[in-house]
Amino acid sequence: MRKILIPCDGSDNALRAVRYAASLAKELSDVQLELLNVQDPVPQKVHAALSEQEIAQWQAGEADIILQPARQILVAEKVQFQVRSRVGSPANEIARHVHETQCDAIIMGTRGQTPIVNLVIGSVATKVIHLVEVPVTLIK
Repeated sequence: MRKILIPCDGSDNALRAVRYAASLAKELSDVQLELLNVQDPVPQKVHAALSEQEIAQWQAGEADIILQPARQILVAEKVQFQVRSRVGSPANEIARHVHETQCDAIIMGTRGQTPIVNLVIGSVATKVIHLVEVPVTLIK
């Protein structure tokens, strides 16, 4: 069974990537979809005010809210999927997840920044492409 990772930040382009992945999963019977949301680490100030458990619960709740529309799409399309979340730098965590879970491919949305903006500040998609050794399909 091939495992396709769909990093999802809740953006319109990410949801288009979810729809595209769902259409592939319906066409190919041996595909397992995995939704992933990566939460940014909380600032040090917050660590002083909240326990690790409270922070983890808050981050899990945020990931759940962000992934809700993507889950609704996949349920409506009647395709099987798993939901995952991680905390850290999005590109690094996506790459780490691909390696740890042995995903075969990634389908992800891209914000469609201009080439100059990508050159100067980079993008998560660009960083992911350089960090992984699996095919990456970008959806605008």
